[in-house]
Amino acid sequence: MAEDNKVIEDLEESQITPENGEVYIFQWLNATEQNLADVPLDELKSKRPALESTLVKIVSAPSPYPPPGRAIRNAVARCFIAIYSRAESRTLFDTFRSFLKIAGDVKLLDKDVQKIACFSCIGDLMAAFGSQYMSYMAEIATTALKILKASSSSPALRFHALLALKKTLSQAKKAVPEALGKDILKQTKSALTDKALPVQRAAADVIVEMYSDGNKPALAEVDAILTLAVKSLEGADQVTRQALAHLAGHLLATTQIERPVVLPEASKKSKDPNAADDDILGGTTPQATEVTKPLLTVQEMLTRLSTHFNKPNATKKARIGIFDFYAALIGNLGPSWAESNYATLTQHFMQEIASHARNAITRYEALLVRTLIGIILRDLVGVRMLSEQGQIGAIQELSTSYLKRWPAMMPGQSAPNSRVLVIALREVAALLQQLGNAPPPVQDAVSEPLVTLLSHSSHTVRVTASWALRCFCYTTPLRLPKAILTVMEMLQRDLQSILSPAAPSDIKSRTLGRAYGLASLISVIHERPLYVSYDISAKVLDMATQLLKRAGEHDVHLADVEIEVAWTSIAALMSLGPNFVRPHLQQLLVLWRNALPKPTSKEAVNNATRTVGEWMFLLHVRESALGAVLCFLQHNGSTLVTLDVARRISSVLGNALLFANNFVAQNVEDPSETFGGRGLGLRAREALLRRRIYQCFAALGFASVAESTQTTLLQSVVSFFAGPEGFSGSSVQAAIASSAGTFTNVWQCVDGYAYGVTFTEILDDGSMSGEEELQRQKDHLNRDDVEVSIDKLLRTPIIGACEHDPLSVCHTKRGSSENELPEPPPATTAVVDTAIELFARLLPTQDLGAMIKIVSQLIEFVRSPQLEKNLGRKAAVSINAAVAIVLALRHASDTNFRLAKDTFGNNQLTSLLAPFLKDILIDGDLVMRSASSESIGRLASLAGTTFLTNQIKLLVDQVVNNRDPHGRAGCALAFGAIYTHVGGMAAGPLLKTTVNVLMSLGNDPHPIVHFWSLNALARVINAASLAYSPFVSSTVGMLLKVYLLESHEREGGTLANANLSGDFPAYPVVCQIVDAVITVLGPDMQESPRTRQLLLGLVHEFSLEEDESIRVEAIKCFQHFLMFSPESVNIPDLVNQFKTHLSSSRRSLKLASINALYQLVQKDALAMSRLGGDRLVETLFGMLDDDSSVQGVRNVISSWLQQTVIYNSSAWIDLCQRIMSRTTASQQVADAASGQGARDDEGESLNLGGGGEASANNRSTSRWRTQLFALQCLHSICTTVARSGRQEHVDIAFAKKRGIVLSGLLVSRVNDLIKMAFTASTAYVTEIRLEGLVVLQDVIQIFSRSPDPAYEDALLLEQHQAPITAALTPAFSSDSTPEILASAVHACAIFVGCGVVKDIGRMGRILKLLTTALEQSKETGTVSLGETGELSPNASAMLRISTLSAWGQLQVSSVQQPYLQDVVNPHKSTLASLWIGALRDYASIRIDSEFLNDNSAAALDSSYSSLGKEVLLPYYAEAWPHILKATATAMQSQDKFILLALDGQDPQAAPATPQSGPRTEPTAFFHVVFGLIYEALATTSTDTSSPTTRLNVAIASLQALKFLVRPEYCGKAILQPAIFDEFIALCYRLALTEPAAVQIPLIETLASLALTQDRIESDALSPSSPRAHCLRICTHVLRHSVSSIHGPVISGDLPDRIRMIAACFSAFASVASSFVTPLREDIRGIAGLLYNDLLKDETSEVDLVGPTLTSLKTLLDVPVIPNAEAKDQFSRTVHGLISSCLMSIDSLRGREGAILSMKIKNNLLAIVLILTVVPQTAKISQAVIEHACFLVTDKLLENHELSLTAAHCARTLVVAGSSGNMVLRECARLLLPGLIEFVAKMAPLVSDGKINEAQANALGEVWKSFTALYNSIGQEHRPRMLGVLLPTITLVLSESASSAAPVRAQAVAQLLSYASSSPAAFKVAAELLNPETREILEQTIRKAVGGSNSASATTRAKPQISLKSF
Repeated sequence: MAEDNKVIEDLEESQITPENGEVYIFQWLNATEQNLADVPLDELKSKRPALESTLVKIVSAPSPYPPPGRAIRNAVARCFIAIYSRAESRTLFDTFRSFLKIAGDVKLLDKDVQKIACFSCIGDLMAAFGSQYMSYMAEIATTALKILKASSSSPALRFHALLALKKTLSQAKKAVPEALGKDILKQTKSALTDKALPVQRAAADVIVEMYSDGNKPALAEVDAILTLAVKSLEGADQVTRQALAHLAGHLLATTQIERPVVLPEASKKSKDPNAADDDILGGTTPQATEVTKPLLTVQEMLTRLSTHFNKPNATKKARIGIFDFYAALIGNLGPSWAESNYATLTQHFMQEIASHARNAITRYEALLVRTLIGIILRDLVGVRMLSEQGQIGAIQELSTSYLKRWPAMMPGQSAPNSRVLVIALREVAALLQQLGNAPPPVQDAVSEPLVTLLSHSSHTVRVTASWALRCFCYTTPLRLPKAILTVMEMLQRDLQSILSPAAPSDIKSRTLGRAYGLASLISVIHERPLYVSYDISAKVLDMATQLLKRAGEHDVHLADVEIEVAWTSIAALMSLGPNFVRPHLQQLLVLWRNALPKPTSKEAVNNATRTVGEWMFLLHVRESALGAVLCFLQHNGSTLVTLDVARRISSVLGNALLFANNFVAQNVEDPSETFGGRGLGLRAREALLRRRIYQCFAALGFASVAESTQTTLLQSVVSFFAGPEGFSGSSVQAAIASSAGTFTNVWQCVDGYAYGVTFTEILDDGSMSGEEELQRQKDHLNRDDVEVSIDKLLRTPIIGACEHDPLSVCHTKRGSSENELPEPPPATTAVVDTAIELFARLLPTQDLGAMIKIVSQLIEFVRSPQLEKNLGRKAAVSINAAVAIVLALRHASDTNFRLAKDTFGNNQLTSLLAPFLKDILIDGDLVMRSASSESIGRLASLAGTTFLTNQIKLLVDQVVNNRDPHGRAGCALAFGAIYTHVGGMAAGPLLKTTVNVLMSLGNDPHPIVHFWSLNALARVINAASLAYSPFVSSTVGMLLKVYLLESHEREGGTLANANLSGDFPAYPVVCQIVDAVITVLGPDMQESPRTRQLLLGLVHEFSLEEDESIRVEAIKCFQHFLMFSPESVNIPDLVNQFKTHLSSSRRSLKLASINALYQLVQKDALAMSRLGGDRLVETLFGMLDDDSSVQGVRNVISSWLQQTVIYNSSAWIDLCQRIMSRTTASQQVADAASGQGARDDEGESLNLGGGGEASANNRSTSRWRTQLFALQCLHSICTTVARSGRQEHVDIAFAKKRGIVLSGLLVSRVNDLIKMAFTASTAYVTEIRLEGLVVLQDVIQIFSRSPDPAYEDALLLEQHQAPITAALTPAFSSDSTPEILASAVHACAIFVGCGVVKDIGRMGRILKLLTTALEQSKETGTVSLGETGELSPNASAMLRISTLSAWGQLQVSSVQQPYLQDVVNPHKSTLASLWIGALRDYASIRIDSEFLNDNSAAALDSSYSSLGKEVLLPYYAEAWPHILKATATAMQSQDKFILLALDGQDPQAAPATPQSGPRTEPTAFFHVVFGLIYEALATTSTDTSSPTTRLNVAIASLQALKFLVRPEYCGKAILQPAIFDEFIALCYRLALTEPAAVQIPLIETLASLALTQDRIESDALSPSSPRAHCLRICTHVLRHSVSSIHGPVISGDLPDRIRMIAACFSAFASVASSFVTPLREDIRGIAGLLYNDLLKDETSEVDLVGPTLTSLKTLLDVPVIPNAEAKDQFSRTVHGLISSCLMSIDSLRGREGAILSMKIKNNLLAIVLILTVVPQTAKISQAVIEHACFLVTDKLLENHELSLTAAHCARTLVVAGSSGNMVLRECARLLLPGLIEFVAKMAPLVSDGKINEAQANALGEVWKSFTALYNSIGQEHRPRMLGVLLPTITLVLSESASSAAPVRAQAVAQLLSYASSSPAAFKVAAELLNPETREILEQTIRKAVGGSNSASATTRAKPQISLKSF
């Protein structure tokens, strides 16, 4: 649309009707706003007066104008701003006047909406133009304060009055008189404690505005406002808390601003009561004697908050709110402040808060404080603010100030208390994970204190220290072996000294701590297997079993410790996986049976007399043993739990359950009711045991659990989580709370038990099953994670911690790089959670009768009258029951939907559940509502239609009759859940009812009702999808109405509603509905412009809202607009908006913008490059550096790179180079510690030295993860460019020829790429070093063939050999990890094998490193490569495998690169034995053998115990195809060493005597290698790895098999019936399923087998012989090589298909040759027939015949046996083939096309080939010869593209005939007339110069034919022959155009050759010519001989075109 056409339309009042007025005005305002920006200025000026009055009217006019709701007033203000921005703003005075008149009129009582609109417009206009209209400042302030004070004003009006004041102050604060300023502050301070929360928020914003721009508050003022803000926290909602936090953070941050202080009067000034008033307007001016300093020190500032936090009467809500203040304050002061003051900050939290007595009164308080401090230090400061340097400093600070100070060594020192240590340990653990590879100073700072703290007296410290130690060793695996050994030695010492009576008092806690530490370290082994020797695990198991044995000899107190140590160690060992556990499983089962015996009747008698200590011991023993069972099931369940194992485990679990139930029945008095630390009472011990029992049952599954046990279990769990007697708290206190009415709800409890409520979260956010975890991580209001974490604590009565379950430190999720600290709930809550989980899993497996019984029991418990005395327990039971039922329904729906329909869907069960669910649905508790609504939805999907309709009817009745907002919200949720779970099809008839009810509820003024109703409507729309289309129009209208309703604003409605709206905002949900509507419309949106414009208008409005949660939703709407209607969106504006959001401090906006950018980049990255340019990519990279936790940035950059890199790879490299040129903090610290700086000569050749230390210190830093990503980008650049196949990127000469600018090409940056790889290789971080090696390999592979533009015959990389060597060298330094060494060895092999340097003498250090690695691999034991120390057995084995694989690749490359033979040959004897050894070891691992030969290539330590197999298997699997290929090439070259190695002999020893005669027995390792190959081929089609890998393995296997089936390797073993039948069956399967690339080696293998293993002396072809199978498979392959009636064509690339066909015919020829009977001709005949099929094919567009004609020649070349019958059969075969070709050509007469021309051409060539290669003895009929020659002549004369082919054929036949073959002589005779006719036909074209290149070439072929014919006859006949040839040639000698000169020159050359070879004959013939011809001839010859000798010579010397040789 052209901008010139934009006009401002007048508002038509006739359109403003009660039904449609809102929509019309909204759309008019939207259109006007857009047009105002573009309309010509003259027109704007002429329209302005009318437009202004219309806009004022919209805001202020009564009916029929609609009330100016939010959307309308915001649009009006933007229109005014647009007008006054372009035209002069004089009339703005009048506008202000008219607005102020309405806003300040107290008599207009019913005009609140208009007043709000006026204030809103005033605020927006003043924010835009306030600095020019300061005269209105006082009036606006006075009016706003007057409204604020008026008690009759609504909360919304008072809020907007203050909001207008705030916006006005932002521009016109200077115009505030002093008295008015004081009044504003006085009134707003008073408003901080106002009843209306929106007023509090606005007041806070005004105060912030008053104290910004240099106005600094005095200290007394700060304290006073802070006190008011803290006081307001008690009644504040989350939004208000954030506003108050913003205020507190702003005020406290001002205390850090330097301000002038007069030193002598400093003390007086602080006491001056007027200080606050002075400071309002900027304070005093500095004097000469003044200095500047902050008002408060950092410590004093922070103490202002901690003082309030530590007040004894501070409530939980206020205390949590104060941490919002901390977050806002630190956020305000910024990352650099946080980093530089980290020590002060942590000291404050540790000393002022964590150590304060107030915060350790109860266990819950301590956990709450720990969590709050963790949120600030971790989520806010650690993740978002600390640079890597800051993280290093933070770890060192925490270690020095806290960890190292325990225990206190010196007198007078005090050690930090346990609460402080725990916080420090948790933060150190998290920082270590965040940092990745910690530099040496950090390692030294933490390694010792972490081990020391394992012996702390506090259980919590011990467990947390174990976790921190685990994190340390996970991220720094080189420290792992030493740490394990250290901890284990300490533990063993403790276990010895514990027996001594003189043992210290803390020996038990110390021993347990070290056991936990050892357990946590053992659990790392599985993830870091290359660093640890497995004998450690065997020692630990041995120690544990010994402890269990000796525990029986000691008293209860000692045995208790020993047993816990033993079972904890065993539990940790379970994480090593099935390979470790399998050999010990029987022993473990016996140990578990002994630890968990079946209770006997004798025990029942003893139970009554047991002491508390004995009970504690028995409970603890069982719990510890079950911990090991649980770990076993979690880590090995899927592999090792057979039916028998499951039965035995379920038996011991049943025993434990019986024991627990017997204990409860005894009702033992519990003397200690303490729940803190490890001082657990009997109840807690029993809870821990029961938790473990339930966990084990849930992990085991129920298939092997007896039915009686299942029933007992269900009854047990139900009574536990829902029974009145399951309560563990104080019944007396509960009864008092109930009777006094002080109980509010369970979520507000602060005892850490909350009446036994579950810790499991159930919030139905509309997620379908399986998405709960995802939904839980996402906040539905799009708030910041830190704010959400703090807010969540308000409703968290139970806080989890790792010390509640010490084994949790072993249970991390596999495969996740960031291990989160597990925080299970306390024992009494954990047992409730596990009971509910077990109930949810077990109930769906029961039959209907059992289910009804259990559910009845559950509902009976919930309704038990006993609970009336304990309201808290009643609430907890109801919640537990609701959660249990919804989880059971989820589990049933997910696992067995059909069974669930029969049980849960049964009427008996639904009638039981429905009333219970209805009761909790209308409850005020959100969790109960969520659980109930989801349960009703899931039940409706399982039960029949009757239940569904009844439920809908019931819900409608509830909505109509129940006015309780919570009840109505519950019903709305249920509507949404029913529709979501039942689905659009089944619930379709109910859609209208559902939508009507939800729309009606959506208009309800109560926030809870309309929030949840709109939420449910969004779900219904998403579920209904296209079925919702009829309701779209009414929905959009309703959404606009809701947007305009005052009651739905966050500040709107009555006081009560306004205070609720903060937590239930309507607009984000409205925006979600808009999004859902857009997706329903989809592309159809184009057909409905009105709806589209209305939706766009709404989304546009939402995108301009201040609330970030609304803007996030608006961005999602824009994403869908971009998908369905991109032309309706202004993309450049949108991109600018997203760029602005990227720099926002609000994370949710950042993340939404990143997602939107990702979508735009994926759609069109080139367009984004034009819009965003390099700056945007740099911004994204910068975000990675600022805060690496922001998700999605990498995806945007990667997608952008892959789409644009081939157009400008250089720009991307520049970007990566900038990042790689920085250093990382780890590198700085490591370098500083080691004083590094020396480089070798090769390193210096890269010129990376810089300017010494000074420059190193000044280099800017980058996070190592950003550098790693930059390297991954470089790898992506290299691979993408290489895959694109654009030669200019790798060849400078090629690029120059095409005039391509070099600077943008990849080849121009080789030097930079190598430099960056070198930089990476010298980095400290392992991941960077590994990725650097990957980039180096890319460079070598991509540019290995690139020519050097400066030197001909040189390669580009030759000049880079030194830098490449330098980049590889650091990989062999002392701090290298096994992975780096393996990658470096691989890179060395790539360089040696790429052909850049072919002289061994010049390969230098790279070849030496490879050779050293090979030498090391020869030795048994551990490997030590380069400067690295000895590696662990696993690492050594892995390195050996990598080395052998690298040498294997060199061996394979040596076939194409002969120079490599000089590299490989000296080591062949070594390599042969190592390669075969490696294949043997791989086979051993594959078959899971318990035995590995000690002298194998990868010799492993004696305690290997099959454990290392799991680790080494992936390395073997990757390497063995390379090793196998190498073995195959060695066999191919008949390497004697490989034969010796396969025979089990040592190739390096004296050579064995060769075996005489043919071999019958196979070589020693034939079966091993054959088995590996067979297995690989048998599983290729089912292999899940990448197709390329699969193909490579299959090809390598068959290439090796080709030689392995020969007698010298396999003897006659392959012919054993069992092996042979299986092998041949596999071959058939491969032939049927595999592509051409695999068929080639398959056929070669079969041919090899047929020729070497079949009984050649046998003349018959047995159907089961190898030869017969070979022929059968070849026939199948050939028949499927082109499309035919036989079935699908074999897939593959064209070169592979051609090679496949050639291989088949070669096999046919070889098999035929092996027969000396007429059977040979039968086979030749079959092959001929198959070839004939190829010649007949008309379906393939690709030419498969031309390239395979050599195969036909091979077939025909097989000698005919001297036998009359055979000769006759051969003749018939040949005759038949030629006849078939002739018929094929004849059949194509009159038809045209490229495929048909190709067919004719191929048949002609085949005819000629047959005629020229068959022996003369073959009989061919005269008719065939004549017809063949006729066709050749015919095609020659057709003047078609086939002329040249025909000319070739003629020439070939004539030349071949010159040898004397009579058949061919006859051909020559028959062809001569046609050749002459062709020349005559060409003569006019030659003279006119119109002859084309093909015809000219055909003429050349004719001349050659003439020459051959001429030379083949005797001298006596030559004159006669010349008599024919000379006139013919003379035809083309007439004067011709210059374009035909080459043709003429050829003819002249021909004449001269005749004249020179037979002058006499030439003379005779010339004399007989007619005069004209002779004259032309003489002139031509004279001219040629006289003037152009040199030219003639050149002509003769020109290369001649000849027919392809066959």
